[in-house]
Formats: sequence, C-alpha cells, structure tokens
Amino acid sequence: MKNVLGLRCIDCGKQVPAEAGTYTCPSCGKKGGIMDVEYDYKEINRLTSREQLTQSKDYSIFRYLPFLPIGPDSARPHLRVGWSPLYKPQGLGKSLGMSNLYVKDDGQNPTASLKDRASIIAVIKAVEEKAPTVAASSTGNAASSLAGSAAAMGIKSVIFVPSRAPQGKIAQLLIFGATVISVQGSYEDTFRLSAEAIERFGWYNRNAAINPYLVEGKKTVALEIAEQLNWQVPDWVILSVGDGCTIAGVWKGFKDLYNAGWIDRLPKIAGVQSTGCCPLVDAFLEDRPWTPKEENTIADSIAVGVPRNPDKALNAVRESGGTMVAVSDEAILDAMRELGRTSGIFGEPAGVTGTAGLKVLVEKGVIGADEKVVSIVTGNGLKDVQNAIKAVGEPIKVEPSLKELLVKLEGKV
Repeated sequence: MKNVLGLRCIDCGKQVPAEAGTYTCPSCGKKGGIMDVEYDYKEINRLTSREQLTQSKDYSIFRYLPFLPIGPDSARPHLRVGWSPLYKPQGLGKSLGMSNLYVKDDGQNPTASLKDRASIIAVIKAVEEKAPTVAASSTGNAASSLAGSAAAMGIKSVIFVPSRAPQGKIAQLLIFGATVISVQGSYEDTFRLSAEAIERFGWYNRNAAINPYLVEGKKTVALEIAEQLNWQVPDWVILSVGDGCTIAGVWKGFKDLYNAGWIDRLPKIAGVQSTGCCPLVDAFLEDRPWTPKEENTIADSIAVGVPRNPDKALNAVRESGGTMVAVSDEAILDAMRELGRTSGIFGEPAGVTGTAGLKVLVEKGVIGADEKVVSIVTGNGLKDVQNAIKAVGEPIKVEPSLKELLVKLEGKV
C-alpha cells in the first residue's frame, strides 16, 4: 500500500506502520488509543486524478481505490457497494423551505445501509490477514452488512446483537449464514461480550471504533458526494450519529480530498441523535466530556449509550465549524413520513434522523434556506417495518363493497 504512510493515534499523535494486527495505539495504555490512517497525497495524485476518476466505469467505492487502505490486487467481494444516488427532491426542499437540498440515499447499498461501505473493507482486510472468521457487535446494520459481505467473500461471520435488534435485521443475518448471538442486555453489554470473544477466539475484529480501516470505507460516501456535485462542496452535510464512526468517516473523506487538492474548501458537519439517547449531542452543546446515557429510542441503529468513537465524532463537528442537535422519536417518525411522501425515499428511523435534525436547524436559522445541504439517509425503511407502520398507521380496511369504499374514502382522496 504505497499510498498509505501509516497509522496515527488521535490521542497521543504516535505514528506506527500499517501492519497486520495493529489497530489501536500501543502507547496509550491497556485499551489503546484510536488510530487514523494517514495517506501520501502525492502518491494518490500520481496514481490518479479527478479527471481520470470521473471517467471510471467502476461505480462502486473501488473507483476511489487510491484513497483506500487495501492492496490493488487484494481479493474483493462481488457486491456493488457505494455510488448510491444523490437526489435533489424538490418536494422535500419545498416542505422544509430549502432551495438547494440534496438527499444521499445509502439505503440502496446491498444490505440496505451505509454500513456496507465499512464491512466490505473489513472482509477484504480479513482475507489479507488470512483470517477465516470476522466478528462484530452491532445494533443491527453493521451486523447485517458484515454478514452479507462475509458471505460474498466466502468467510465466516459471528455477530453479537442486543436483544432489541429488529427482526428484519436478524432475518438478514440468518439468511447470510452468520452465527448470530442475541445478547440479552444493552448495546454496551453486547460490545463487551463481543470484545471478550474476539480476543478469546482470535477472530478478525470488524468493530469500527476499534479497527481504523472501517472508517476508511465509510468516508467514501463523502468522496461520492463531492464527485456527484462536480467537486462543488456543499455548505453542510447532516446525518445521524450513534457510535460516532460514520460522521468521523464523512469528515475524513472531505479532509482527504482537501489535502489531496481535489476540493478547495470543507463543509460544515451536523450530527443528529435522538433525545432518547444523545450522549454526544449533550457533550457538544454543553462543551463537556460525554457521559453514558440510557438507550431509549426507536432509532435502534443509533441507540448507543456508550459511544465507542466519541472523540473522532466530536472532533469532526468541531473542526468543521458544525453543530449537533437531538430530536424526539416523534420528530423522527414525522421525518419518515415527510421524506417518503415528498421524495419517494423510504428510510428507517436512524436513517432519517439527520433529516429530522435538518428541519430543526433550518427552523432555528442555524442552516440557511438557500445553503447547499446534503442529508444522508443511512438505512432503508424495510429494515424496520414495525416503526414504519407506527409512523403512518394502518391501511383503510373495507369489505368488498363499492358502497362501503365510497363512504370510507370520503374526504381522503
């Protein structure tokens, strides 16, 4: 990987080679500090250019191979991950009072979430390191994405999920042939047990807050946004936040492009959580260290009371000059309805939390009505049909009678 200089600890700044088995900083105590992958931008520009990349016929994250920490000849799964559509839905823009709103629908990935971007990198790195099994803990989406990528790569997966994980995501895991461990406890309990098991059995660790390569997959959503906007950087990018890895990846993607000289400015980043579980929003708004919170929200994919990548997430928002906001579960359900009704995009609760937060920030004047904004929908609504029904209610039920139909349709169509 001539394009990779090494790994740097975000806590102490120590730099180490990007070697197999090195994920956390060896100088930061027993737990180790979280690392960042550092690139040789001169080498990246030697390998490719904006003009060359724009001509690429590889409509997946691998069109950005010089920006990724994998060998050029490494085996890859056949799944098409990335290059999700970037829409400009006029109806949603009008509903929110915005003239320049875009929606990046990452629910179009193979297992229907942004997490596929990270998991495909995980299985490639696992095979590079000759690991026969990959494992992770997850509230749902990272789990199903890992199981799908592992199945496509021909390796085994062991997934730990909290008991509240939606059945749609559990079904995906089992269909993909994963060994599924349903932990009868919180996400924190699930993460802890997975960490103990991974150490005991020597499985490849897909947990994005531990493995620095996973953020590199997630950052490709930012590379796509920049390219799809013809390298004209938006004023804001807004998305939901759980562990903090995805928002950190978005910021890193834009910074990599900036450092390589491919864009001339950086966007502001806005992170959104549910009021039922918002440890990072509270820490940001109150300018204090984060503290654990209860996991009490319908947005299961971001119901993380003890975030594992808080520093990268908070750094991303602060460095960008952005902000954070928490929204109620009722606002999230409303965003599901509004996004679907005005744009034809079906997002799960965590997937539309960014859109719910955008509405609040526009109403408060934090984000201007004419600013160019990209809202990332991180997961498809079919992952959580139960909450989708809660958002919209039941269908109109009638007997097979036109007379009854006319009565029940009165005032509705």
